[in-house]
Amino acid sequence: MLFSSITFLFLFLPIMLAVYYIAPPQWKNLLLLAGSLIFYAWGEPVYIILMILSILLNYFCGMDIENKSENEAKAKRSLVFAITVNIVLLVFFKYFGFLVESTNTLFGISIPYRELALPIGISFYTFQEISYIVDVYRGKVKAQQSLVKYALYVSMFPQLVAGPIVCYGDIEKQLTARKISGRKLGQGAMLFIIGLSKKAVLANTLGKIFEEISSTSASNLTVLMAWLGCITYAFQIYFDFSGYSDMAIGLGRMFGFEFKKNFDVPYISKSITEFWRRWHISLSSWFREYVYIPLGGNHVTISRNIVNLLIVWMLTGMWHGAAWNFIVWGIYYGVVLVLEKYVWGAIVDRWPSALQHIYALVLVLVGWVFFFSPSLGAALRYLFAMVGGGAGFAGKEVFFVILTHWLFYLLAVIGSTTLGSRMLRAILNVSENHTVRTVITLVVFFGMLAISVAYLIADTYNPFLYFRF
Repeated sequence: MLFSSITFLFLFLPIMLAVYYIAPPQWKNLLLLAGSLIFYAWGEPVYIILMILSILLNYFCGMDIENKSENEAKAKRSLVFAITVNIVLLVFFKYFGFLVESTNTLFGISIPYRELALPIGISFYTFQEISYIVDVYRGKVKAQQSLVKYALYVSMFPQLVAGPIVCYGDIEKQLTARKISGRKLGQGAMLFIIGLSKKAVLANTLGKIFEEISSTSASNLTVLMAWLGCITYAFQIYFDFSGYSDMAIGLGRMFGFEFKKNFDVPYISKSITEFWRRWHISLSSWFREYVYIPLGGNHVTISRNIVNLLIVWMLTGMWHGAAWNFIVWGIYYGVVLVLEKYVWGAIVDRWPSALQHIYALVLVLVGWVFFFSPSLGAALRYLFAMVGGGAGFAGKEVFFVILTHWLFYLLAVIGSTTLGSRMLRAILNVSENHTVRTVITLVVFFGMLAISVAYLIADTYNPFLYFRF
């Protein structure tokens, strides 16, 4: 079930909110857990068993690790066991087909295998559970004694299928006691509507434009059309994923939870290092805390630090998908980040601000080619078209696309910079009168909701890109 579906908006969410707010405090966790399991089972009736088994495994492993905390060797063995099982499950369901296919290609053999459907959200909830057991081992958090609270932490529907990745320590206290109020409900609803508008109006529309452009073979793309396609995808994935994150954070607040920001206008970055501090913040933070730092982080030799960075970014690429183009995408960013840190970062810092923005955007756009291409070969052909290896420099088609969709590109530019939030605040605060501001806020947000719903009803194109990751 998508947040941007009519079923969720007008059936599941209203019922959940009504039941949750009516229920006494001692029942709220159980009701939210039951609702979350229903939400997951709606689209994954089989794989809910896998998620429940994963919850039970890590719940008991967490308590076992804490019970053995005075014996470091035994605690470490329990930790290694838990991490291994989590990784094996993730690798089996997400990478089994890729590994068999790669083995067949490499050795010229034909091992038969059955393609497995990817359990929705497995990349996200597996990382959350690994962070939990590692933090218990480190003594940063206490093992959760309540199975209901732990299960809710893992399966909470606002962040279950697409993040943000929530570390247990960030909501440990909220699982026991949290405040719900009309103010938080309203704030959460506004954030949800902003995310829904990003998704339903911008991401879906730009996604259809990108599909039209990408349906043309790379050899028939002009340079300008290839770059426009890449820019279109960059906007689509940003509004798709950041919109979904906004909806998740807004839903969390509606139910009394506070989740950390997952996107911070990444396309205004002046370097790739800055970009990854602003894009999918929870994933970058997870890899830094649970992979990069344990490998030694910055407290090692330069050569070792370079290896650490490349390992982290190769794993980041693999996390996003079971294909060579995702691995190359991760290594690409690892190499660029190494070069920024040790080769040209100080030089770029001295460039004019506008040139720094262009530098970062060009590198990000090149990276998206590896991301959206169906294969590594297709990515290389598309990149070749971007530098003139296609059908010339420009054609009338590119100008037709821009002229017929200019408003959406303009809104995308505004919405992906700080200009969008500044304009919204200016509209909402146009009057000093509290009553007038309230009326304006209601009109603006109900208008955004109505437009978003109209788009969802009128159009069947409503994918969510990160479902496949």
